[in-house]
Parts: sequence; C-alpha cells; structure tokens
Amino acid sequence: MSEKYRDSQWDRHGVLDEMLKHVKIPKMARAAQEFEDTTIRDIPGAVAKEFDKKEIAQTIKPGMNIAVTAGSRGIANIAVIIKETVEQLKKLGAKPFLFPAMGSHGGATAEGQLVILKSFGITEETMGCPIKSSMETVVIGESPEGKPISVDKHAHQADGIVVVARIKPHTAFRGKYESGLLKMLAIGMGKQKGAEGCHDEGFGRMAYNVEAYADVIMAKTKVLFGLAIVENAFDNTCHVESILASNFKEREIYLLQKAKDWMPRIYIPKFDILIVDQIGKNFSGDGADPNITASYCTPYASGGPEWQRYVILDLSDETHGNAIGIGMADFSTKRAFDKLDFDATYPNGFTSTVVSGVRVPVILKNDETAIKSAIFVCTNIDKTKPKIVRIKNTSHIEEISISEALVEEAKKHPNMKMLEEPGELVFDKDGNLPGIGGH
Repeated sequence: MSEKYRDSQWDRHGVLDEMLKHVKIPKMARAAQEFEDTTIRDIPGAVAKEFDKKEIAQTIKPGMNIAVTAGSRGIANIAVIIKETVEQLKKLGAKPFLFPAMGSHGGATAEGQLVILKSFGITEETMGCPIKSSMETVVIGESPEGKPISVDKHAHQADGIVVVARIKPHTAFRGKYESGLLKMLAIGMGKQKGAEGCHDEGFGRMAYNVEAYADVIMAKTKVLFGLAIVENAFDNTCHVESILASNFKEREIYLLQKAKDWMPRIYIPKFDILIVDQIGKNFSGDGADPNITASYCTPYASGGPEWQRYVILDLSDETHGNAIGIGMADFSTKRAFDKLDFDATYPNGFTSTVVSGVRVPVILKNDETAIKSAIFVCTNIDKTKPKIVRIKNTSHIEEISISEALVEEAKKHPNMKMLEEPGELVFDKDGNLPGIGGH
C-alpha cells in the first residue's frame, strides 16, 4: 500500500510554522567589499595582440581546418573572446570551427551542449563559423595505467586545435594544474567518455590524472596553442595570453597562482549562516564556487569562511536546470526545487563520481521559512543575534549583505564599507526576497 504525501503544498498541518513562529530574522545591511580592479577594457584588442606573437601566428598555415574549444563555464566575455579568436584565425588564412568541449555538461547530449553555447551568445551566426557538436570520441592513446584516453572526433580530424580556457582554482581538488588548459584537454575535449575516465579514480587522483591525460593528448593530437584567460575579483577578464602547447605546463602553474591572488573572497572569516541567492553552472562548475563559499564536495580542497548552516534560495536561469551544488546546502526552497532538472544535473554528478552535490537538501516553501529554519537549527549561538552573510552568487561578491551582529566587524575591516544602516528584510507576498540591492 502506498500513499502520495508530497504535493505543491508544504507543511500541510502547520507544524513547521508553529516551530518557527518565534524565530526572528535579524536586520540586515548591504556592505561593499573592495578588490583591486584589473579589468581589461578592450577585450578584442587584447586577444588580437596575442595573435601578433610570431610563434603563435606561424603555427597556422592557409587553408588549415582549426578546431576551437568552446566550454560550458560561465567565463566573462567568452563570446567576445571566441569571436575574436575566430576572426584572427581567419586573418591567418585558417578555416576555424568551434566544438563544445565540456565533458558531460548539457545533459551529455550534443543538443544540450549547443543550448549551453547559445545561452552564452555562441552560435554559428554570431561567431561566423560552423559549430560541430557531437558526443562521438576517438581513442587516441592510453594513460600510464593503461586506461583509454578519448578526444572529440571532430577535433581529432582537424588540422589543428586551439584551446580556449580559463585558469582558475578548482572546486574539488588541489594540484599544480587545476581548472585551465590541461583540464580542458583531459576532460572538456574528452566529452562524457573522456571526462568519466579522468574522474573514475575520484578527486584524490584528479591532479595526477589531469596532467597524465593532458600529456598524452598533447603528444597524440594536433594541439597548436591555447588562449589562457584569467579573471579578477569582479569576475571580469584581467589577463589573456596565447601560449604554445609546448609551454602549457610551465605557464599554467604561474597563471594559476595569479588567479588565486586575484580571486575574490568573503572578508568575514567566521559566521553562523551563509545565504546564497542563486547558484548555477554560469557561476561555477559546482553551482557556487566553494573557494568562496567553503561548500566543498570533496575533502581534497579547502579554504574559505567558516559557517554552521548554508542556505541556497534559487537557481539561475542560465544554469538550465542543472542544480549541481545544491546538495551542499542544508536548506533550499520550493522555487529552486521546481527548477531542478534531474536529466541536466545527474549526468554531471555521475561523471564526476561525486554525488553529494546533486542531492536534494531540506526544501522549504519560501525564502523566509528557509532562513528561519537555518537559524532554528544552529547550535551554541545567540539566536537573537545570528551572524548571517548573504551573497547574490559567487561571481559577484563586491556587494554583500550582513546581519547587524556583524556590522562592527565589517566597519573595522580595511577593505569593507557599510552602504546602509541595518533594516528589516522585506519579503514579497510569497515569502521570497528581492535580490541584494533590490535587483
């Protein structure tokens, strides 16, 4: 005998409302976090300058079919960067085409990966070149342990490959090479099969596997050069560099350290509750970047603030239902749950072998209930003065919201400035919040 208990109504008998009725959400205030702004203002010009390097230009011969990687990360200015890359390749006489290099993302389908690129403004019309999307791969060699290594079929058939990738600290492991050119080769270009193989031994071996797989791919394919992108604390492009394939490893070590130096952070090191308005693949491969939130899904990476409870309020539209990362939260909302697309989320989690990020947290009917619940279950704190930090997403933390119990600490920090006096949070008729700053 079975009975359906869940429908669109939460807390049918008002039990949770009764438990939470005495919980008071503290006054909150917006605070600015100051970071160095190293943003490049002329992105096409910066890319074009990198193609002026003699050693880069001479890798291209007229008439060559050049495959250019197009990834799924929410990279700032990615459509502008790729379009200028295509234009520069054409000027050198090449015939460029793009191919999705995003492992299992987009539901691990050719169509789904095209949808992701389109959401970034990357289409055949906007880029001025073909996009060849397929999940077909070719085995080009073996790892030192004898495991097959695969790459995208269209890329393998091209006369040369140009790798466009952002270099950034990874969300689940630490190593000489984390997110960047080598990982794009090992996982992005490998499609679902390649990504699965590289992840198969878990993140404890990821640093080794990324390097080992990339070494084989660079030896067995026609990777010519890469365009490395580094972003600053404002999630804007601050460095673009063309690098010969033979120099990938040396330069990526240096640029990874620069990326770490330029990365944003929550300046308050310890508090009770973290609230994130939105998560999504456009913000991080983990929905919310754990380097900022400390919501790591593996024990192989660490750093960031210390907190007791974690609340996620919503998914971004740009994530297309992929809710990876939501499982790291203690609480989320019906609004977020209703947007969750299991077909977009589960292949991503399965391929990475880490399913903690795709689990479903405690789901509450709205933002107000989720925040009250987080306060209710905190232990050993002053629940009349909970210390709460709220951010829009992990791509934009130059402005955050803090509870009144943290205001004095913020005022003493040399890189923080209060923007207003604390005030009551205003929920709409459904019990949900507008974005920080009213957006």
